[in-house]
Amino acid sequence: LPGLIVGVILRYGTPSTSGHDKPLSCSQEDRPFTTLLVNVSGKFFEYTLKGEISPGKIHNVEQNDMLRKVTFDPEVFFNILLPPIIFHAGYSLKKRHFFRNLGSILAYAFLGTAVSCFIIGNLMYGVVKLMKLVGQLSDKFYYTDCLLFGAIISATDPVTVLAIFNELHADVDLYALLFGESVLNDAVAIVLSSSIVAYQPTGENTHAFDAAAFFKSVGVFLGIFKKPKDLFFDPLTNDINVTKFTKLHCFPLLETALFFLMSWSTFLLAEACGFTGVVAVLFCGITQAHYTYNNLSVESRSRTKQARLSFPFYTLFEVLHFLAENFIFSYMGLALFTFQKHIFSPVFIIGAFIAIFLGRAAHIYPLSFLLNLGRRHKISWNFQHMMMFSGLRGAMAFALAIRDTATYSHQMMFSTTLLIVFFTVWIVGGGTTPMLSWLNIRVGVDPDQDPPTTNDSFQVLQGVNSERRNRTKQESAWLFRLWYSFDHNYLKPILTHSGPPLTTTLPTWCGLIARCLTSPQVY
Repeated sequence: LPGLIVGVILRYGTPSTSGHDKPLSCSQEDRPFTTLLVNVSGKFFEYTLKGEISPGKIHNVEQNDMLRKVTFDPEVFFNILLPPIIFHAGYSLKKRHFFRNLGSILAYAFLGTAVSCFIIGNLMYGVVKLMKLVGQLSDKFYYTDCLLFGAIISATDPVTVLAIFNELHADVDLYALLFGESVLNDAVAIVLSSSIVAYQPTGENTHAFDAAAFFKSVGVFLGIFKKPKDLFFDPLTNDINVTKFTKLHCFPLLETALFFLMSWSTFLLAEACGFTGVVAVLFCGITQAHYTYNNLSVESRSRTKQARLSFPFYTLFEVLHFLAENFIFSYMGLALFTFQKHIFSPVFIIGAFIAIFLGRAAHIYPLSFLLNLGRRHKISWNFQHMMMFSGLRGAMAFALAIRDTATYSHQMMFSTTLLIVFFTVWIVGGGTTPMLSWLNIRVGVDPDQDPPTTNDSFQVLQGVNSERRNRTKQESAWLFRLWYSFDHNYLKPILTHSGPPLTTTLPTWCGLIARCLTSPQVY
């Protein structure tokens, strides 16, 4: 709401401050330049390309300097605002519930997002054909543009899901499914959109089907996700070993600062190497909470992760998460009035809402049915309905849409995405509490407490803290049971000040190495 108010003031309350110069004709050039150096009386000035202007609008170009200054740079969102949000989500994640449902989360995030993208893209292509038939399409709108819109709008919003479910203390298993899907499918949406943009057929018709270009795009998508390095980038950049094998705990402020900077560098380094920074920083947060947190001093622990206190206490990452989240949603309201190339088409907007609903339903219910065939703890119908209802669109869809608004089709896609974000956040988000009550889903519960065993919820085992690790092993798949044993017996004693001494888990002939790597605190 504050963004909307400021946007109205900037759009209609500030006068234009620049004039129009006579446009020059470069008839000898057949393509635009991204940068021009203009010699004016011996002084050189640099000009950058902002986009193409149709001949009918040459005299209506906005020259308001204030609007230019508040123009959103998508790279600011991806590199500055997004990492604290995703890292905080991973760092504060209830790992037991997340990994217990990891198979379902991966199915919803990868397969579900791909299905949703292609369903929405094909339905929107039909809408575009209808618009062309009734004369409401004034420029080119290709099939690849429709697929790109499907990839953009398939990204559900972890920011909104986190805010609503954290505030309501909703069922932890439902939270894990929705949060895991929303975070991972953001990465899928980013890679899907990059793959579609990479589709460049050879020849004159750059939008015709080309087998080589198609397989190249598929290779771009699979090539990024097949690299396991983005999941393990964080051990290379975080400060697990630094916090264990140094006296950094004697300087809590420096320790907290390095913890923060090294965690952020995980995202930047992964992006610089061509990996998915969202997935890298998510698993960095999970790894930091699992290992590094045990090595931090008492002061750094209280600064980075909230303890169970009788009074409210907000940590560094909670504050950064809150600031980034509020800035993003404030700017969305700002962009509704400050973006100068909006194209609103009622047919396209209505078609987009219908396509999103059908795309969401087409991957939630069939996938849930298939997953329940192999799950011991079934995903109940009320959970499926809630997941269908909670497919909110938000910051990621907004940032992906605003990345490229140079063409007519992309401008229409951005304007429609903005309206969809407002509708889902205000209407669907506002209806979350009544929907949870109507579906009889538990709210206001302790996230560490297991739900009761009923047919409408996940069946989990009861136990006290001393039995929690055994319960986790029983609830997890065999692969994660193997990983748990290896992690508890070897990795934790090597990387942290917790776990059993290595002298009891390693063979006797490794006694010297075991004594060197085991810290005194373990004993």
